[in-house]
Amino acid sequence: MDRRTFIASLSAGGAVLLARADASGIVSEDLAEEVEHMMFEEMQQGQGQAQRPARKTFIEKEKEMTPLPAKPTLEDIFNLRLPKFIFSHCVQSANNALKRGLDEEVILACLLHDTGIALDSPDHGYRGAALIKPYVSEKVHWAIRHHQALRFFPDPDVGYEYPESYYRSFGKEYKPEPYIQADYKYARNHKWYMNSRLVTMMDEYSFDRDEVVTLEPFLDIIGRHFKQPKEGLGWDNTESSYMWRTIIWPHRPL
Repeated sequence: MDRRTFIASLSAGGAVLLARADASGIVSEDLAEEVEHMMFEEMQQGQGQAQRPARKTFIEKEKEMTPLPAKPTLEDIFNLRLPKFIFSHCVQSANNALKRGLDEEVILACLLHDTGIALDSPDHGYRGAALIKPYVSEKVHWAIRHHQALRFFPDPDVGYEYPESYYRSFGKEYKPEPYIQADYKYARNHKWYMNSRLVTMMDEYSFDRDEVVTLEPFLDIIGRHFKQPKEGLGWDNTESSYMWRTIIWPHRPL
């Protein structure tokens, strides 16, 4: 089956999952399951006897997940719900910041900067900033929100060059959308510019898939700078509680 026929045969949800996989390089469990079902359908057409596996309900999928505590903390979300590639990348980024002796709020921003990808890849900086806004300082929130725009603009004076990987992902002729350009111009002249710029710099060198990482070195920093709600993340009725519940229940269809 060629790619065009394959895309046309996907469900609406499957097409969205494929777009995410193309953008991130990560094939989700749900997309893999849909592809598996399509392969069985082709086998049935060709052989008339292939047994199609039953599609799991979201309840069945949730039963296979490690249960969260009733009042989940940021540590619980990182260890039990963040996709492994996001967990590894964010912790590597924070490790780089820690090794360089950066400010604790910058280290926390590095640790949290790509958590928005757990919700969706496009505009992940804005999404991630909204996710953590009720629980961190304005400076940490600002750094995460603006790292998305800053990553598209080099700053050789501080050692940040345009990432080569972006040429592969976006093409050499790509120009960021006007809102990204406007946010860059705003951030470039802001007093907290370097906080966000440092996030992009630590971000760029944190993609070692073989590195073994742990959240342990950052628990004290989290304790000092992340306002853990007593009700648990997702249950404290803030403007981002629903976003945490989306991460808690990644398989729910609605």
